[in-house]
Amino acid sequence: MTVDQIPVTERSRPAASAGRAAPDRRPRISMTARRHRAFYLFTAPWILGFLLLTIVPMAYALWLSFTTYDGISPHWRYVGLGNYTELFSDPQTWNSLGRTGLFALTSVPLSIIAGLGLAVLVNRPVKARGLFRTLLYLPAVVPPVGVGLTFKALFDQNSGAANGVITLFGFDALGWLADPYARFVLLMSVLWAAGNVMIISLAGLQDVPRELHEAARIDGASAWRTFRSITVPLLSPVLLFQTVTGVIASVQTIMPLLLSPDGTTAGVTALPQSNYLYMMHVFSQYFALGRYGYASALLWVLFVLILIVTGLIFKFTSGVVFYNVDPEAKK
Repeated sequence: MTVDQIPVTERSRPAASAGRAAPDRRPRISMTARRHRAFYLFTAPWILGFLLLTIVPMAYALWLSFTTYDGISPHWRYVGLGNYTELFSDPQTWNSLGRTGLFALTSVPLSIIAGLGLAVLVNRPVKARGLFRTLLYLPAVVPPVGVGLTFKALFDQNSGAANGVITLFGFDALGWLADPYARFVLLMSVLWAAGNVMIISLAGLQDVPRELHEAARIDGASAWRTFRSITVPLLSPVLLFQTVTGVIASVQTIMPLLLSPDGTTAGVTALPQSNYLYMMHVFSQYFALGRYGYASALLWVLFVLILIVTGLIFKFTSGVVFYNVDPEAKK
């Protein structure tokens, strides 16, 4: 068949179809689906890290807590709740837990008060305010190992600067790193990093409306009354945050080990009794005695205790914490 014999309608069909774009047969993705996909792509690194570095180790530690595994020997056995039964009947566990609670009750309020006081001072309009803020915050960025080594050098009984100052006034050198003074050195090492609390409190202070302070000043309220009745209530969410994080950090501190005379993980058993906190008991079981299963049970009990204490803090402070926006309000 020649071209002349092809009907006109058949000859014009390819030209007409060539003039139109081919329809896109790919499924269209809605804007909501695109946002969900972007969200999971951006959060995937954190989710994977949380699963691999948090959930998996916690599950492994939970499994270890039901065994007699020592980290080396392949001969171990499943003991069920045996480690937990021994834990609750061990007086060393209860004593270390009591010292940890006492340490938290003293260190957390003192840290918050010291940080808030420093924040109030550096929030005043003075010259070189930025320099003072930097100098007061610098100790907070020093790693815990550096802080421990520094304080151990300062309070060394033979060559420490603290005893050097004391002997200048005719007093005998003190064993700062032994009982009964070791607890005070530990507390000072915690207060050394009060700059971290200061920065958070400073951010909260700068968020307090100045109009409220001016209105209180016009009404004749003193500076202390203004601070107590206006500043502190508006800072209550910040103080609650610092309380919760401070309690969690205080019960997990490893500073007593860094201040120990031995300075190694094996020397945890030679710590002063006042500084033998719960985490030191865990370190002792892990590294000095090699009881991985029992130490894992100790850590899981600590995890549950932290959850309970945090819940109690939120429960008993719900009526005294003031929010500018109701956190329970539905959008």
